[in-house]
Amino acid sequence: MDIARVAALVAATLTTGLMAGLFFAFDVSVMPALKRSDDRTLISVMQRVNTSIINGWFMLAFLGALLFTGLALALHLTAGEHAPLPALTGALVLYVLAVAVTSRVNIPLNNALEAAGPAERITDPAAVRTAFEKKWVPANRWRTALCTAALACQSWALLVAA
Repeated sequence: MDIARVAALVAATLTTGLMAGLFFAFDVSVMPALKRSDDRTLISVMQRVNTSIINGWFMLAFLGALLFTGLALALHLTAGEHAPLPALTGALVLYVLAVAVTSRVNIPLNNALEAAGPAERITDPAAVRTAFEKKWVPANRWRTALCTAALACQSWALLVAA
């Protein structure tokens, strides 16, 4: 296996692992903690999270997982009989689905939460919270599952390619 294939596959696996871990952390700690808080606290915290998460490190992992997985697949197309093409194809499809959930569910909900205005000025924070939380939490669980499955495919690809 040549260095470019190895580097792309390792980068894909690491960045996908970071995304799976981020989404998992929300599933098992952040959202359960916020579930125990009042409406305005959840709204305020999630508004802050949604603005602070858009940074270079997050974008490197979020977009890097997609780009490095696609690159790893492309580089392995000519790798011969031990090429992990099914595993890499599966990883790419699964991660694309996670990006689709993010762009079609989570981002619009994040934008709606931001558009609601400062938490202390919202007249019906319970309604804003419910509209956000009832869709965002299950969508995040899907993102966790999809990224974890993509990570498993990439791990398998590392074994096949070795």
